[in-house]
Amino acid sequence: MKNHFLFFSNRQVAKRGFTLLIAVLVGSILIALGSAIFNIVSKEIILSSSGRESQFAFFAADTGIECALYWDIKHDAFVSSSPLTDVACGGAPATLTRTAGNNGTSPTLTTTFTFSLNTGTTNPCVAITVLKTTVPTSTVIASQGYNTCVTTSPLRLERAIRVQY
Repeated sequence: MKNHFLFFSNRQVAKRGFTLLIAVLVGSILIALGSAIFNIVSKEIILSSSGRESQFAFFAADTGIECALYWDIKHDAFVSSSPLTDVACGGAPATLTRTAGNNGTSPTLTTTFTFSLNTGTTNPCVAITVLKTTVPTSTVIASQGYNTCVTTSPLRLERAIRVQY
């Protein structure tokens, strides 16, 4: 009878070990699944944040184009005979820098200026270049918008818009 008890006791221990093995396997699978879900969610958050910052840069570039078009059409600010030395964009004056040149067939005038937008939560920047050619008469406005004014930021994004007429 004593031998029967030992045999029964050994079987109980074997069953308990099997239950422990199943518990460890199920726990490992759940941890791996949770880790994979966490990885996907964290990448989605980064992608969403990048899209948001891209919109800030694009709307800054759009603001730059609108400002340059306004000053060109309403005040003729980007011609060589213009007495204007600065324009008001984004709520602050932006100093114009003019450079005369030649594209091989006619004289050109390149005007550049930059300004920042104070939107409260972010501080996007805009760099604008206006190229005027006299023969044939044409204007090219290029606006580069940045989501931040910090040039050393690894999260800095640039979006550009170009208008030609």
